[in-house]
Amino acid sequence: MDRAIATSTQTQRQRRRWLLTAGALVLALGAVLAFRTVLRPSLRRADILTATVETGDVEASLTAAGTIIPGREAVITSPIQSTISRVVVAVGARVQPGETILELDKELANSTLAKLDDEQLRNQNKNSQLQVNLERSLTDLRAQAQVQAVKVRSLQSTLRDEQQLLKIGGGTAENVRQAELNLTVARLETERLTRQIQTQQRSNAADVRELGYTVSMQQRSISELAIKLRQANISSQQPGVLTWVNENIGTTVQAGDALARVADLSSFRVRATISDSYADALHQGDPVNVRINATDLRGTVASISPAVDKGVVTFYAQLDNPHHPALRANLRADVFVVTRAHRGVLRVKNGPFYQGGKEQPVFVLTGGRAMRRTVRFGDSNFDFVQIMGGLRAGESVIVSDMKEHLDTPELTVQK
Repeated sequence: MDRAIATSTQTQRQRRRWLLTAGALVLALGAVLAFRTVLRPSLRRADILTATVETGDVEASLTAAGTIIPGREAVITSPIQSTISRVVVAVGARVQPGETILELDKELANSTLAKLDDEQLRNQNKNSQLQVNLERSLTDLRAQAQVQAVKVRSLQSTLRDEQQLLKIGGGTAENVRQAELNLTVARLETERLTRQIQTQQRSNAADVRELGYTVSMQQRSISELAIKLRQANISSQQPGVLTWVNENIGTTVQAGDALARVADLSSFRVRATISDSYADALHQGDPVNVRINATDLRGTVASISPAVDKGVVTFYAQLDNPHHPALRANLRADVFVVTRAHRGVLRVKNGPFYQGGKEQPVFVLTGGRAMRRTVRFGDSNFDFVQIMGGLRAGESVIVSDMKEHLDTPELTVQK
């Protein structure tokens, strides 16, 4: 027959069931919490970059690639067609005005100059011969004119004689008319010779002037070549540093070919290139910020090339401090052309998180969590992005690339 279970035994059994139930609940709760932790994405603090929202200035800018160039650089060209015979100064050396940098072969130019001198002597001889011949022609015409004048006087006397004979009945009217006709013809011949002499004088003067022009032009050619020969020892007209020289001895160069460059390295400017798609936004006088390593130098756009070469526009910037110690010839630099400036606005450092839109989600650090928040942006530059709404000064923003987590409203940040 059944016996009644003791009260103490029933109490122990009931306590055991409660403990088992409580343990199962604790395990279930732990499992749920662990599962939720597994479902919530997390980031390591060391794997992300953050920036603090602050108040400051934001300058909207266009980014261009720049090169530091000397403020003044003289290009020395060949004055004559010749060959390079000797290079006197090495690249990088300082040169003074008049100091020979490079020598050209003068043999061909000397031969040309001698030929021009010979031609000039021949022209001068031609000039003497021409004047003699012209004077001889003019003398002949004047002699003819004198003979004709004597003939006219003789015919005038003959006419008077015939007229006198006709009066006394010793002559005829026919003889008088013939004498008048002969006198008229003689006078016309005299007038023709007079005009011919005048024409010959003008012609002689024109011929002399023409040959004089030839002699004068030849003399200028001789003088110019003589000057170029003196310049065949290539030298600089200004003090500076030799930045380039044609060192190919024996190479033929034409007149006008560049032989050397001498730069004044006491001051510098910037040559920059930018895509032609930004050409309309680029204006002379725009402020620029030139970044050389960690040094920023301010300046302005001095000039813009009107031509577009291979899709880029070239412009030059004048620096406010062209003597800065960080400046070096041919040094690469980032050039930021400022198009708009905002003072005292909310800003955050630019980074991979910013996609260039006016509105996008970002992650804000709050405690150990990163909360997704939609933020409105304004203008931007290489350093900062303007905040128009969605953030407050002092908040910390993840500036790393967060494309993989844009659909996640909250992230856990692990230390």
